[in-house]
Amino acid sequence: MTMHPKRDVVIVINPGSTSSKIALFKAGKMVAERTLNHSLAELSQFDAVIAQKDFRMQAIQEFLADQDFSASEVLAVAGRGGLLKPIPGGTYAVNEAMLDDLTAAKRNEHASNLGAGLAQQVADQYGVKAYVVDPPVVDELQPLARISGLKGIERHSAAHVLNQKAMARQVLATMGKTYATSRVIVAHIGGGLSIHAHENGRMIDGNNGIDGEGPYSPERAGSLPLVDFVAKVLAERLTLDQVNKLLASQSGLRSYLNDISIKNIVARIAEGDETAKFYLDGMIYQIKKQIAEMAGVLNGQVDVIILTGGAAYATAVTAPLQHDLAWIAPVVVRPGEMEMQALYEGVMRVLNHEEPVRVYQSDASTIKGGTGR
Repeated sequence: MTMHPKRDVVIVINPGSTSSKIALFKAGKMVAERTLNHSLAELSQFDAVIAQKDFRMQAIQEFLADQDFSASEVLAVAGRGGLLKPIPGGTYAVNEAMLDDLTAAKRNEHASNLGAGLAQQVADQYGVKAYVVDPPVVDELQPLARISGLKGIERHSAAHVLNQKAMARQVLATMGKTYATSRVIVAHIGGGLSIHAHENGRMIDGNNGIDGEGPYSPERAGSLPLVDFVAKVLAERLTLDQVNKLLASQSGLRSYLNDISIKNIVARIAEGDETAKFYLDGMIYQIKKQIAEMAGVLNGQVDVIILTGGAAYATAVTAPLQHDLAWIAPVVVRPGEMEMQALYEGVMRVLNHEEPVRVYQSDASTIKGGTGR
């Protein structure tokens, strides 16, 4: 009798601003992982993020070819969710409506827009389904947080949802607390910045750094003086696509220092570069203000402040924040991210029928649940 291997391998793909992460999970454990770093020079050859797909796929295929598993063992593929329309949290099956919206970059350019397409291509290769989990557009804002200050324009959420929620659960567990009953501020500091107030399991307020809110980051503008920015748009006759690209990938430290690597910038400071120090200090200053603002949202009742993301590896960034914000709540540093594990767990919750798979449609009002497989 021929024995067939059990399908228990899940491939996880997570494209970031300057890297592509891929991992292999088998029987509940990560058995292989690789971070594929992409230089600014490599990425600058592409006019749009979506044009990077083949470049990133080649590196992913090289990783898969090095792994010891068979096609018949693959259960599913998980990809990082992109900038879709505002949707509830959960695990979504990749479909044409999702791919069309991401390919068109309807909500803005971002490396996460590649996740669903890369996952689908790999899934097709193995004859399984592709999913995304808790995309950055998961929107749990409370009603007052949606008010913009100008009738006809409403605030919406965009954040590092996967990592924020995963880190909050992990840190609170070490404190003997649960995410569903706590008040937490999480600051994800990477190529982009998202700082949110979490109350009883929901991200009730925070900055939408993609569209221009909050602190500037290595790549993004954050909040800008509006009249001056509008004057620039008019004077330079910028299109909406050009404005989106400027805000999301050509601003922040990149515009001041022509670099988006915190590691490089810290090295420049160590060599006496006062300009690099000034603009890194400026980013830290704005992060501090945003965290204090979220403490106000939670009425000062904060169980813990968590600093996470790639830049949290740099003590030059985290040490002043820990010192200056200790008056609000304990400040815990958890460098990096837990997105790979969170993507895997989200897919398994669906495949184990612990929660329904969600189906994305271009009209956000028609998001619905479905069956696990």
